[in-house]
Amino acid sequence: MNTSHPQNKTLNVDLGERSYPIHIGPGLLERAGELVAPHLKRPFSLIITDENVAALHLDKLQGALEGAGIAHKSLVVTPGEGSKSFARLTSLCEEILLAGVERGDVIIAFGGGVIGDLAGFAAHIIRRGVSFIQIPTTVLAQVDSSVGGKTGINTPQGKNLVGAFHQPLGVLADTAVLDTLSERQFRAGYGEIVKYGLIDNPEFFEWCEKNWKAVFARQSAPLIHAIETSCRAKAKIVAQDEHEHGRRALLNLGHTFGHVLEAATGYGERLYHGEGVAIGMALAFEFSVKLGLCTGQDAGRVSAHLAATGLPVSIQDIPGKPPGLDMMMELMEQ
Repeated sequence: MNTSHPQNKTLNVDLGERSYPIHIGPGLLERAGELVAPHLKRPFSLIITDENVAALHLDKLQGALEGAGIAHKSLVVTPGEGSKSFARLTSLCEEILLAGVERGDVIIAFGGGVIGDLAGFAAHIIRRGVSFIQIPTTVLAQVDSSVGGKTGINTPQGKNLVGAFHQPLGVLADTAVLDTLSERQFRAGYGEIVKYGLIDNPEFFEWCEKNWKAVFARQSAPLIHAIETSCRAKAKIVAQDEHEHGRRALLNLGHTFGHVLEAATGYGERLYHGEGVAIGMALAFEFSVKLGLCTGQDAGRVSAHLAATGLPVSIQDIPGKPPGLDMMMELMEQ
C-alpha cells in the first residue's frame, strides 16, 4: 500500500558515493519496508530500539517490514543517556552477533538520539562496518542527530568522547510519531530547530518566532517545514565539512555549554540534551556580546524566544542545586 503524503519531502545529503536521502513527513513508518528493501542483500534486517519506542511503534515497523517480505529481529535497550556506555555497547555488539547479522545486512536505528548514536556506533564496529538506516522518533533526532553520521557513546570524562563518523544509508523522519512525545520532549527538540535559524538562516529564526506555537501544536505543514529547513541546513554544512575540520563546528552552537551541563547533572531527567543546548545558546550569545560579536539586543531576542517556548535559558532554570563552577570548568577543559 502506498501511504505517501502530498506534504512529504525528500532531500539529499551530498557526499558523493555515500550520499543518502532524508525522507520527511507522515506515514513513512508504514512505508519503511519498501524504503528499506532496496538496500538489502538478503531479506533480513535487525532493529535496535528502546523500551519506550518499542511499546509505542515497534509493531508498526515490524508489520511494514513483513509486508515487504523482510524478516527481522529486534533488540531493545533501556531508554536514556545511561545506555550510551562502554558496558552497553559491548553487550549490544554481542547481541548483534548472536542475532546473526552479516556484513552485508542493514541495521535499523529506531528511536531518539541515544539509539541513533549507540546503534550507529555498534554498526560501525561490528564486522568492521555494517550499514544502517536511521528512523528517528524524536524532534531532536529528526532535525539533528540522525543526519551527518556522528555516532558514539559517553564516558565519565564527557559526552560523545568515544565514537566515529558512520553515515546512514538513509533517514526516515516520520512526523506522525512525534504525536506520542511529551510536551517536554518535544520542546527540548525544538531547541535544535532554533539553532539552525541562528547559524544558517536569520529568516528562519524570524519564522520560528512567528510560528512556534503552530509547530508545538504539531500542525503538519509548519512542523514539516521546520524539520525540512533544519535538515536542509545541516545537510548543506555536512556536505561541506563531513568530518568537522572547520565549518561543521557551527553545528555545535550551544553544545559546549550544553554538554557540560548534561554531564554535571548526571545525564538524567534534570536536564534533557535539547534543554542543555538551549541554555548553551543563550550563554553563547551572552559571551558574544562581551566579545563584541553581537549586540545585547540580539542576545536578548534569542533568550526571549527560547524562554517564550518554555525552554530554560540559564543555569538557574535547572531543577535542583546548580552545578558547581569548579566541576563545570573541569568538564569544559575536557
